[in-house]
Amino acid sequence: MAAPQPRYGPLVHRSVHHGAVLWIVGVVQFLAAMVVTQLGWTKPTYSLTQNYISDLGAVNCGVFASRYICSPWHLVFNVSVALLGVFLILGVLLLPSAFPNRRSRTLGLGLLAASGLGAIGVGLFPEDVNLTAHTVSALLAFAGGGFALIVLAIAMFRDTRWDGFRAYSALSGLIALVALLLFAVHSWHWGGLWADLGAGGIERLIVAPVLLWALVVAIHLRRIPSFAPRILPKTIAT
Repeated sequence: MAAPQPRYGPLVHRSVHHGAVLWIVGVVQFLAAMVVTQLGWTKPTYSLTQNYISDLGAVNCGVFASRYICSPWHLVFNVSVALLGVFLILGVLLLPSAFPNRRSRTLGLGLLAASGLGAIGVGLFPEDVNLTAHTVSALLAFAGGGFALIVLAIAMFRDTRWDGFRAYSALSGLIALVALLLFAVHSWHWGGLWADLGAGGIERLIVAPVLLWALVVAIHLRRIPSFAPRILPKTIAT
Protein backbone atom coordinates (compact mmCIF):
# COMPACT_ATOMS: atom_id res chain seq x y z
CA MET A 1 0.00 0.00 0.00
CA ALA A 2 1.18 3.48 -0.81
CA ALA A 3 1.90 5.69 2.17
CA PRO A 4 -0.76 8.38 2.77
CA GLN A 5 0.23 11.79 1.51
CA PRO A 6 0.94 14.37 4.23
CA ARG A 7 -1.43 17.23 5.01
CA TYR A 8 0.05 20.66 5.52
CA GLY A 9 -0.65 23.21 8.24
CA PRO A 10 -1.63 24.60 10.65
CA LEU A 11 0.72 27.61 11.05
CA VAL A 12 1.92 30.31 8.67
CA HIS A 13 5.10 32.35 8.53
CA ARG A 14 4.71 35.80 10.05
CA SER A 15 5.39 37.35 6.63
CA VAL A 16 2.02 35.93 5.56
CA HIS A 17 0.34 38.14 8.16
CA HIS A 18 2.05 41.18 6.65
CA GLY A 19 0.92 40.20 3.16
CA ALA A 20 -2.63 39.69 4.39
CA VAL A 21 -2.67 43.21 5.85
CA LEU A 22 -1.55 44.61 2.50
CA TRP A 23 -4.45 42.83 0.78
CA ILE A 24 -6.96 44.13 3.32
CA VAL A 25 -5.68 47.70 3.00
CA GLY A 26 -5.61 47.47 -0.79
CA VAL A 27 -9.18 46.20 -1.14
CA VAL A 28 -10.69 48.52 1.48
CA GLN A 29 -9.05 51.67 0.12
CA PHE A 30 -10.18 50.78 -3.41
CA LEU A 31 -13.79 50.21 -2.37
CA ALA A 32 -13.77 53.49 -0.45
CA ALA A 33 -12.25 55.33 -3.42
CA MET A 34 -14.95 54.00 -5.77
CA VAL A 35 -17.69 55.26 -3.44
CA VAL A 36 -16.03 58.66 -3.09
CA THR A 37 -15.50 59.01 -6.85
CA GLN A 38 -19.10 57.98 -7.58
CA LEU A 39 -20.37 60.65 -5.20
CA GLY A 40 -18.30 63.19 -7.12
CA TRP A 41 -20.48 62.72 -10.20
CA THR A 42 -23.23 65.32 -10.51
CA LYS A 43 -24.61 65.57 -14.05
CA PRO A 44 -25.30 62.92 -15.08
CA THR A 45 -25.33 60.80 -11.93
CA TYR A 46 -23.23 57.65 -11.97
CA SER A 47 -25.13 54.41 -12.67
CA LEU A 48 -23.89 51.11 -11.22
CA THR A 49 -25.55 49.25 -14.09
CA GLN A 50 -25.11 51.52 -17.10
CA ASN A 51 -21.66 52.97 -16.42
CA TYR A 52 -18.42 51.04 -16.62
CA ILE A 53 -16.18 50.96 -13.58
CA SER A 54 -13.48 52.63 -15.66
CA ASP A 55 -15.78 55.61 -16.29
CA LEU A 56 -14.80 56.68 -12.78
CA GLY A 57 -11.26 57.23 -14.00
CA ALA A 58 -12.06 59.14 -17.20
CA VAL A 59 -10.01 62.32 -17.28
CA ASN A 60 -12.20 64.41 -19.60
CA CYS A 61 -15.85 65.37 -19.55
CA GLY A 62 -17.79 64.64 -22.72
CA VAL A 63 -19.22 61.91 -24.91
CA PHE A 64 -17.12 58.76 -24.91
CA ALA A 65 -18.21 55.52 -26.62
CA SER A 66 -21.76 56.87 -27.08
CA ARG A 67 -22.24 57.82 -23.41
CA TYR A 68 -21.59 61.09 -21.57
CA ILE A 69 -19.07 60.77 -18.76
CA CYS A 70 -17.72 63.31 -16.31
CA SER A 71 -15.74 62.21 -13.26
CA PRO A 72 -14.39 65.25 -11.39
CA TRP A 73 -12.54 63.07 -8.89
CA HIS A 74 -11.00 60.74 -11.46
CA LEU A 75 -7.57 61.11 -9.85
CA VAL A 76 -8.89 59.47 -6.67
CA PHE A 77 -10.00 56.41 -8.62
CA ASN A 78 -6.91 56.13 -10.81
CA VAL A 79 -4.49 56.39 -7.89
CA SER A 80 -6.58 53.96 -5.84
CA VAL A 81 -6.80 51.23 -8.51
CA ALA A 82 -3.05 51.52 -9.10
CA LEU A 83 -2.45 51.18 -5.36
CA LEU A 84 -4.72 48.13 -5.33
CA GLY A 85 -2.44 46.54 -7.89
CA VAL A 86 0.69 47.44 -5.94
CA PHE A 87 -0.69 46.06 -2.67
CA LEU A 88 -1.85 42.91 -4.42
CA ILE A 89 1.59 42.25 -5.90
CA LEU A 90 3.40 42.99 -2.63
CA GLY A 91 1.02 40.67 -0.82
CA VAL A 92 1.71 37.91 -3.35
CA LEU A 93 5.45 38.22 -2.63
CA LEU A 94 4.81 37.66 1.08
CA LEU A 95 2.23 34.85 0.83
CA PRO A 96 3.92 31.82 -0.81
CA SER A 97 4.48 29.96 2.48
CA ALA A 98 0.71 29.97 3.08
CA PHE A 99 0.43 27.31 0.35
CA PRO A 100 2.18 23.97 -0.15
CA ASN A 101 5.22 24.18 -2.40
CA ARG A 102 3.60 23.14 -5.69
CA ARG A 103 3.52 24.34 -9.28
CA SER A 104 -0.11 25.33 -8.78
CA ARG A 105 0.98 27.71 -6.02
CA THR A 106 3.54 29.38 -8.28
CA LEU A 107 1.10 29.62 -11.18
CA GLY A 108 -1.82 30.84 -9.05
CA LEU A 109 0.16 33.52 -7.27
CA GLY A 110 1.77 34.52 -10.57
CA LEU A 111 -1.68 35.02 -12.08
CA LEU A 112 -2.67 37.16 -9.09
CA ALA A 113 0.46 39.26 -9.56
CA ALA A 114 -0.46 39.64 -13.25
CA SER A 115 -3.92 40.79 -12.17
CA GLY A 116 -2.28 43.37 -9.92
CA LEU A 117 -0.12 44.54 -12.83
CA GLY A 118 -3.29 44.93 -14.88
CA ALA A 119 -4.87 47.03 -12.13
CA ILE A 120 -1.84 49.32 -12.16
CA GLY A 121 -2.23 49.69 -15.92
CA VAL A 122 -5.91 50.59 -15.53
CA GLY A 123 -4.89 53.45 -13.25
CA LEU A 124 -2.02 54.62 -15.43
CA PHE A 125 -3.99 54.52 -18.69
CA PRO A 126 -7.52 55.96 -18.29
CA GLU A 127 -10.00 54.76 -20.90
CA ASP A 128 -10.33 58.15 -22.60
CA VAL A 129 -6.56 58.71 -22.75
CA ASN A 130 -5.24 55.39 -24.09
CA LEU A 131 -8.08 52.97 -24.77
CA THR A 132 -5.89 50.18 -26.14
CA ALA A 133 -3.54 50.08 -23.15
CA HIS A 134 -6.50 50.45 -20.81
CA THR A 135 -8.38 47.55 -22.40
CA VAL A 136 -5.34 45.24 -22.32
CA SER A 137 -4.71 46.15 -18.68
CA ALA A 138 -8.34 45.56 -17.70
CA LEU A 139 -8.38 42.18 -19.47
CA LEU A 140 -5.19 41.18 -17.66
CA ALA A 141 -6.70 42.21 -14.32
CA PHE A 142 -10.02 40.44 -14.96
CA ALA A 143 -8.73 37.18 -16.47
CA GLY A 144 -5.71 36.97 -14.18
CA GLY A 145 -7.85 37.25 -11.07
CA GLY A 146 -10.45 34.70 -12.18
CA PHE A 147 -7.96 32.06 -13.30
CA ALA A 148 -5.79 32.66 -10.21
CA LEU A 149 -8.59 31.71 -7.85
CA ILE A 150 -9.27 28.43 -9.65
CA VAL A 151 -5.58 27.48 -9.72
CA LEU A 152 -5.10 28.43 -6.06
CA ALA A 153 -8.06 26.23 -5.16
CA ILE A 154 -5.98 23.35 -6.53
CA ALA A 155 -2.93 24.59 -4.59
CA MET A 156 -4.98 24.42 -1.36
CA PHE A 157 -5.47 20.65 -1.71
CA ARG A 158 -4.52 18.63 1.39
CA ASP A 159 -3.72 21.73 3.43
CA THR A 160 -5.55 22.03 6.76
CA ARG A 161 -5.14 25.80 6.69
CA TRP A 162 -7.48 25.97 3.71
CA ASP A 163 -10.22 23.58 4.82
CA GLY A 164 -13.50 25.09 3.62
CA PHE A 165 -11.81 27.52 1.21
CA ARG A 166 -11.13 25.28 -1.79
CA ALA A 167 -14.70 25.18 -3.11
CA TYR A 168 -15.20 28.86 -2.29
CA SER A 169 -12.06 29.84 -4.21
CA ALA A 170 -12.95 27.76 -7.26
CA LEU A 171 -16.54 29.02 -7.31
CA SER A 172 -15.43 32.66 -7.00
CA GLY A 173 -13.00 32.27 -9.88
CA LEU A 174 -15.63 30.53 -12.01
CA ILE A 175 -18.18 33.31 -11.42
CA ALA A 176 -15.60 35.93 -12.38
CA LEU A 177 -14.66 34.12 -15.60
CA VAL A 178 -18.26 33.44 -16.66
CA ALA A 179 -19.07 37.10 -16.06
CA LEU A 180 -16.01 38.06 -18.11
CA LEU A 181 -17.28 35.92 -20.98
CA LEU A 182 -20.73 37.53 -20.76
CA PHE A 183 -19.09 40.96 -20.68
CA ALA A 184 -16.96 40.15 -23.73
CA VAL A 185 -20.00 39.17 -25.82
CA HIS A 186 -22.02 42.20 -24.65
CA SER A 187 -24.68 39.98 -23.11
CA TRP A 188 -26.68 42.95 -21.79
CA HIS A 189 -27.95 43.39 -25.35
CA TRP A 190 -29.71 40.03 -25.11
CA GLY A 191 -32.48 41.38 -22.87
CA GLY A 192 -33.89 39.79 -19.73
CA LEU A 193 -31.69 39.58 -16.63
CA TRP A 194 -28.56 40.70 -18.47
CA ALA A 195 -30.29 43.86 -19.68
CA ASP A 196 -31.24 44.68 -16.09
CA LEU A 197 -27.65 44.21 -14.93
CA GLY A 198 -26.29 46.29 -17.78
CA ALA A 199 -22.64 46.63 -18.71
CA GLY A 200 -21.72 48.00 -15.29
CA GLY A 201 -23.53 45.27 -13.38
CA ILE A 202 -21.90 42.45 -15.33
CA GLU A 203 -18.50 44.10 -15.02
CA ARG A 204 -18.97 44.18 -11.26
CA LEU A 205 -19.69 40.44 -11.34
CA ILE A 206 -16.15 40.05 -12.69
CA VAL A 207 -14.48 42.21 -10.06
CA ALA A 208 -16.55 41.60 -6.91
CA PRO A 209 -15.80 37.85 -6.44
CA VAL A 210 -12.05 38.44 -6.66
CA LEU A 211 -12.04 41.45 -4.33
CA LEU A 212 -14.27 39.67 -1.81
CA TRP A 213 -12.08 36.57 -2.01
CA ALA A 214 -8.92 38.59 -1.35
CA LEU A 215 -10.55 40.26 1.65
CA VAL A 216 -11.96 37.03 3.13
CA VAL A 217 -8.73 35.09 2.57
CA ALA A 218 -6.62 37.89 4.05
CA ILE A 219 -8.77 38.00 7.19
CA HIS A 220 -8.52 34.20 7.42
CA LEU A 221 -4.73 34.28 7.13
CA ARG A 222 -4.48 36.96 9.80
CA ARG A 223 -6.29 34.62 12.19
CA ILE A 224 -3.90 31.70 11.63
CA PRO A 225 -1.10 31.66 14.24
CA SER A 226 2.36 32.42 12.93
CA PHE A 227 5.47 30.37 13.52
CA ALA A 228 6.57 30.50 17.14
CA PRO A 229 9.75 32.54 17.73
CA ARG A 230 12.91 30.52 17.88
CA ILE A 231 14.05 29.92 21.45
CA LEU A 232 17.77 29.48 21.88
CA PRO A 233 18.77 26.74 24.34
CA LYS A 234 20.14 27.99 27.62
CA THR A 235 23.79 27.49 28.25
CA ILE A 236 24.30 25.03 31.07
CA ALA A 237 26.89 26.25 33.47
CA THR A 238 29.63 23.79 34.28
